[in-house]
Amino acid sequence: MNRRKKVNQILKKKAKQRTAKLNPKPKSAYVAKAQRSDQTAASDGPCVSE
Repeated sequence: MNRRKKVNQILKKKAKQRTAKLNPKPKSAYVAKAQRSDQTAASDGPCVSE
């Protein structure tokens, strides 16, 4: 790679990272299966059977 191409490539990469940081992510972050089960158990609370 020549020097000009390398510099342009670096600048494009940094610009892309900046725009990605400003735009909100369309989907929520991944939650592990164990954490999901813990959250559902905590939100359900104690079950009272009558």
